[in-house]
Amino acid sequence: MKNRLCDISPGDTAVVSGMHAQGSIRRRLRDIGLVEGAEVECLMKSPLGDPVAYLIKGAVIALRREDAASVTVEEIRTWEM
Repeated sequence: MKNRLCDISPGDTAVVSGMHAQGSIRRRLRDIGLVEGAEVECLMKSPLGDPVAYLIKGAVIALRREDAASVTVEEIRTWEM
C-alpha cells in the first residue's frame, strides 16, 4: 500500500516518492519543492483537519487535503519522546 502525504500526522517526517497530480496543480506542487526524494515534515493540522502545514525544504507550506493526497511518500518516521 502506498502512503499519501495527507496520511502523515503532525511530527512525522516522510520522503516524497511520486506524484499523481496533473496539470497546473502538479506544476505548483513541484514548484514548492515536492519532488522525488524531498523530505517533508507535517507540522500541524488546522482544527477541522484541512489545510495542513508542512515543512518542505525550509519553508512552511499549507496544503489542502485533496492536493496532499496526490503525493505518495515512503519512509514515514514518527517522532517519539
